[in-house]
Amino acid sequence: MSAMIRCGLIRWWSPLSRPQLPWRCGPSISFSSASALTHIRESSSEIISILLCCCGREGNLRLGSCLHASIIKKPPFTNQPPPPPHATALVTYNCLLNLYCKCGDLYDAVKVFEDMPLKDTISWNSLISGFFKLGKLHSGFAYFKSLLESTIYRFDHASLTSTLSACGATESIGVVKMIHALAISNGYHKEITVGNALATSYFSCRFIESGMRVFNEMVERNVVTWTAAISGLAQNEFYGESLKLFEEMYHGVVSPNCLTYLSALSSCSGLQARKEGAQIHGVVCKLGIQSDLCIESALMDMYSKCCCMEDAWRIFESAEVLDEVSITVILVGFAQNGFEEQAIQIFVKMVKAGTKIDPNMISAILGVFGIDISHGLGVQIHSLVIKKGFASNVFVGNGLINMYSKCGELEESVKVFDLMPQKNQVSWNSMIATFARHGDGWKALHYYEKMRSKGVEPTDVTFLSLLHACSHVGLVNKGMQFLELMEKECGMRPRMEHYACIVDMLGRAGFLKEAKNFIDGLPVKPDVLVWQALLGACGIYGDIDMGKYAADQLAQAVPDSPVPYISMANIYSCKGRWKERATTIKKMKERGVAKERGVSWIEIEKKIYSFVVADQMHPKGDDVYDVLFKLFGHMRDKGYVPDNIFISNQDR
Repeated sequence: MSAMIRCGLIRWWSPLSRPQLPWRCGPSISFSSASALTHIRESSSEIISILLCCCGREGNLRLGSCLHASIIKKPPFTNQPPPPPHATALVTYNCLLNLYCKCGDLYDAVKVFEDMPLKDTISWNSLISGFFKLGKLHSGFAYFKSLLESTIYRFDHASLTSTLSACGATESIGVVKMIHALAISNGYHKEITVGNALATSYFSCRFIESGMRVFNEMVERNVVTWTAAISGLAQNEFYGESLKLFEEMYHGVVSPNCLTYLSALSSCSGLQARKEGAQIHGVVCKLGIQSDLCIESALMDMYSKCCCMEDAWRIFESAEVLDEVSITVILVGFAQNGFEEQAIQIFVKMVKAGTKIDPNMISAILGVFGIDISHGLGVQIHSLVIKKGFASNVFVGNGLINMYSKCGELEESVKVFDLMPQKNQVSWNSMIATFARHGDGWKALHYYEKMRSKGVEPTDVTFLSLLHACSHVGLVNKGMQFLELMEKECGMRPRMEHYACIVDMLGRAGFLKEAKNFIDGLPVKPDVLVWQALLGACGIYGDIDMGKYAADQLAQAVPDSPVPYISMANIYSCKGRWKERATTIKKMKERGVAKERGVSWIEIEKKIYSFVVADQMHPKGDDVYDVLFKLFGHMRDKGYVPDNIFISNQDR
């Protein structure tokens, strides 16, 4: 950690400023005077329509309801010769319908719609859009279907774009294709707004090729078109293609906007492309939008993902206004880059300063916990979660499960899990991983069965934990069944971690030849994890020939790692072949490979104390060694005999 960040943490003590969200109030028009009310009643339809639009824009339902009462008492078309009502009356009723939709009062919106003496496509679009904006998808699609079936009214491009706005999941791809067909058959596919909505929906449904086909076929493109494609590619993890498209746009005639830069920075984060990210940083600074809250958060995320915490911290420290998102980003950045202590310092300062804490920040700080983080601090954060009312948040619950698991408190993990009102795939995966991590494979398998009985589908992480559990309890056949289930029934492609678990499982069970045959048959080139698993199994059974083969492969993959040398030295020691052991250690030293020192931790009164082998720097080292010597003396008196199997005669 650089001195800059250390000093910054010391200086940074004041409460974080947060953007204030003022209540948005409508026009403060008083109806206390009879003259004002009379004026509204006598106003023309145009004035009433303008007032209704203002009320809808400002969310002033109270004033809008008063205007509605005025319309009921004196309808806008009463002075017009019937039939039909005057066009201005239709405008007024559409403005009234739009008011209720924008204010979220769909019950009254439907009543107005059904009682309207005259409707047009705008009326239908307002109601359909109102349902979709409030997440009432079923009702929105029902009214859209009624519009399509109507022989009086006809849909337009706005009807299509409103409906497409509700198609954001893979399950709705059928609706997207249907609307696409409607747009083509009615000539609306050439409308730029329809093209933008189609591209966005295809990307949201993860149909990347269809989204890009719509983009490429559009005759006219605006900034929304380009941003939809760049953002859609980034959201679907096509980061390279997204950046390439952004570069094409940047050098073209359409200028990017703030959302475009956000999408490009997201792609840089995914690719860990620091150079490109820094270039975009320079552009946004030149444009003067670097202080935008979203841009600042995206820049911090990009630098964090690129392991440049100094740059991320510099942006965080210089920000004039910080929101919950930016704070969460910096906490996650510190946690993911190994600066757990700094993340905890920031979080503690925020709590003491009275900064508003949200569930995302809690989830971020719970992610830093490991064996070297105080369990007492984790309990305090759990208390804060309960105090703030975040216990029902599924992400916070998942974080608590993992925190207690990493601190060795399995019972607490189970309690948190059992008390969670809602559980997702991560919740179940966390519990399965908790028991697998602590060697209780049978419990891990039990929770998997409970997960499936609840109708929760497994993920690749689930299978990774299950294979880990099978390895520890020696269920080789069960583990191979899980691998087959993952590939054939769930359609998931195993990652190298899954293959390493299979090798570990076979090796622990003593099937070393089968493990090597499995590696030889892999569809991908084995990496470090696989060779480490095989080498570890050879160490358990003292297989020198197989161990030497695995050690050579591992040394080629990671030349600077001491693991192949230390592991082979231990295997030679087990067999009493001290000459080969000495040769291996000598070779390691000649190649300049340093052995990592063993570290142990202990928590006393909420403080973590760490020790390394042959520690001469610990402030209480002399006291520790005095106690150790006394313990050794008591152990010898009780008949303890040291295990010198890994020490050669020469070392003795």
